[in-house]
Amino acid sequence: MRLILALASLKFTPVGLLLLGIASVAVYKLDQAAAPWLAAPLLLLAINLIAAVVTNGVFRRQMPLLVFHLALIALVLLAAAGQLMYLKGTAEVTDGAAFTGLKSRDAGPLHMGRIDEVDFVNDGFEIAYMAGPILDRLINRLRWHDSNGEERFGEIEINKPLVLLGYRIYPTSNKGFAPLFLWRPVNGEALLAAVHLPSYPANATGQAQSWRPAGSKEDIWVMLNVEENLIPSDRASRFQLPDQRKIVVRYQGTRWEMQPGERIALADGTLEYRELRTWMGYRFFYDWTISWMLAACAVGVLSLSWHFWRKFESTPWNTERN
Repeated sequence: MRLILALASLKFTPVGLLLLGIASVAVYKLDQAAAPWLAAPLLLLAINLIAAVVTNGVFRRQMPLLVFHLALIALVLLAAAGQLMYLKGTAEVTDGAAFTGLKSRDAGPLHMGRIDEVDFVNDGFEIAYMAGPILDRLINRLRWHDSNGEERFGEIEINKPLVLLGYRIYPTSNKGFAPLFLWRPVNGEALLAAVHLPSYPANATGQAQSWRPAGSKEDIWVMLNVEENLIPSDRASRFQLPDQRKIVVRYQGTRWEMQPGERIALADGTLEYRELRTWMGYRFFYDWTISWMLAACAVGVLSLSWHFWRKFESTPWNTERN
């Protein structure tokens, strides 16, 4: 009983708040990877609150206050769980290709999600710009299978994600061009692969990327020279492929210019430039606690309103004091 009383003490609360402040500074100074540090002080504060509810008879006599503090406990515990089980990630998917995995990942230590089971196909996008250029609207067409195995089609936008297995998938302004190659190594099977050039128009003057396909001993350098002003700043426009789709390839000190359909023989295999496509960058977010936290907040607000309603209802507000 003494332990419970000690945990319920108001002297214990500042300790938890201090640790929470230190953890918050750590997350701000370091990066999101330190977010799980918030879980420990949140759990301490939850224990402090639970002990206070158990030992204080006021809560048992006033139902609205009891419900409010139970909602507060649930909110703190859910916040701690969210820091332990969240996931944030990014991915890039070529037009016409399927999602194959995350490019970057930041997850809580207890994340046990099913990201490996997420499956969708990027069926292309449309982006409208206002003069500036300023992004006006982004629409990305996707194809996926629902829980019944039926193929579904839909569109997502910056603030309108696709939700699969609890993962919220958002398109981003990170997108660009992707030359599609057929690589036939001297020893091995042919490979169809897209090389994602740097994001456009953010890197309009640096559309080059190195790539080492399977079976090659050295990197292949690829560049798309975009001579057209695809997204002018003085008028509205749309994202589109350039009319001139010639690329420059360098390998072992030799330079080639290639048009779609052309191929070159390299020391380690044959490289065929099939076509120029686009790629879209995606943002992934997973946190199952959010909807429950909103519910806990709603219960807390309603119970606190109930408490003050009962308090003021017992004393007429329009009665003048003598």
